Amino acid sequence: MFIDTHCHLNFHQFDADRAEVVQAALDAGVGIIINPAVDLATSRQAIELAERYPGVYAQVGVHPNDSADFSAATLAELAELAQHPKVVAIGEIGLDYYWERVPHEQQRAAFEGQLELAARLDLPVVLHCRDAHADLRGILRDWTPGARRQRPAPAVLGVLHAYSGDLAMAEEAFGWNMVLSFGGPLTFRNARELHSLLALLPLERLMLETDAPYLTPHPHRGQRNEPAYIPLIAQGLAAIKGSDAATVGQATTALAHAVFAKLAVDRHN
Repeated sequence: MFIDTHCHLNFHQFDADRAEVVQAALDAGVGIIINPAVDLATSRQAIELAERYPGVYAQVGVHPNDSADFSAATLAELAELAQHPKVVAIGEIGLDYYWERVPHEQQRAAFEGQLELAARLDLPVVLHCRDAHADLRGILRDWTPGARRQRPAPAVLGVLHAYSGDLAMAEEAFGWNMVLSFGGPLTFRNARELHSLLALLPLERLMLETDAPYLTPHPHRGQRNEPAYIPLIAQGLAAIKGSDAATVGQATTALAHAVFAKLAVDRHN
């Protein structure tokens, strides 16, 4: 069984055929879909979908590009939403200096508040980072020692989703007991730097995601992405690692269960 660890199933691109998309994923061997949020409204939507579909789980959080109005009241509501039994992480959260939609100071305040919430609630974080790697690393260096005390090993503290950093940052993330997730771009033939990086990374620290409806893998580029394409991403990663899709699926699924502890609980019930 594969797991799509990052799919925006609540987005409008799925409004016309959401149930069919979930069924297509199941038919393709993708048994679990984790739906991240970008604000309070999508946090509620993610929970609603998790209640509707047995294999769908939710994250709650405020994306940096949606953090302009982030406040103590926002954090309090997130804390309440995170109590839901199918909420498996705080995410997606982080920093985005590419779009420049929210002042950096406000982004950092929202990020730091949600990091502390995750540690307090014993939940992993799912991190977005675009053109902000230096600041993200600085914040995580300050946060991880305290988070480790609150979430002792072997708990994984978080995921760098759609990883776009270099090898040095990846190794630092592993030292913080974080993992990396990758999606459709690894199937692109011209993504040579990404292929070179993946060849150096340990499979046991990697997870699969679609980030659907975006970042559609080859050979479906230009179309809407969906969780049924996870096996294509697994095949692409297997080719890079000199392995096979079944081995990649087994390793990445085992890691997802380790990262998102509520999935493991559900698996044994």
